[in-house]
Amino acid sequence: MEENVHTYSGDRIEVSYDVNRCIHARECVRGLPEVFDPDKRPWIEPDNADVDDLEDVIVECPTGALQFDRTDGGPEERVPETNVVTVWPDGPLYLRGNIEIVTPDETTVLKDTRVALCRCGASENKPLCDNGHVEAEFRAPGAKNAPESDTQSDDDDGVLTVTPRPDGPVQIQGQFEIRGEDGTETVRNSSVALCRCGASENKPFCDGSHDEIGFSSDE
Repeated sequence: MEENVHTYSGDRIEVSYDVNRCIHARECVRGLPEVFDPDKRPWIEPDNADVDDLEDVIVECPTGALQFDRTDGGPEERVPETNVVTVWPDGPLYLRGNIEIVTPDETTVLKDTRVALCRCGASENKPLCDNGHVEAEFRAPGAKNAPESDTQSDDDDGVLTVTPRPDGPVQIQGQFEIRGEDGTETVRNSSVALCRCGASENKPFCDGSHDEIGFSSDE
């Protein structure tokens, strides 16, 4: 998982863009084309829109490729109260919440509120999605129901821990909702193993197929 971050400074806000995390969802271009124009250099001009409007558009970036720092003392991005895993048809797992990606020995490698995880097995930037599913012609449905956890809470969901298992699935632990593309909640859970090799017959859940196909990843 490598970073390639560029920063763009305005009078009241600094915008950062991680090339390696962008999968061209284009929420930014649709939201504020006067700020985000891929045909111009620099392609991000923070002062071309109201700073609060710009903040609202940045937090719609589903991968976390876009981040901001309010240099005017304005509010920073709020951590969502609910952790959500959205299973995108033919695409990645979009996570939104209080996210920590950790190694199996519990070393934290990324903290964020927005992340896109590879589930096709083709990303060169695992465990993050890099749009490899497009070239691989990955086909998989969205969310399906899973057994509900007995653990429920009326409080904030807290930390959502994401642990990519070597040569295996990604383990999600903490209070969270699994949702479909349309935002419909399918289940609340507290622990689940999700496929990231692309071969499971029970997507988005792991069924052990990574062993059969010889899936290899230490990230």
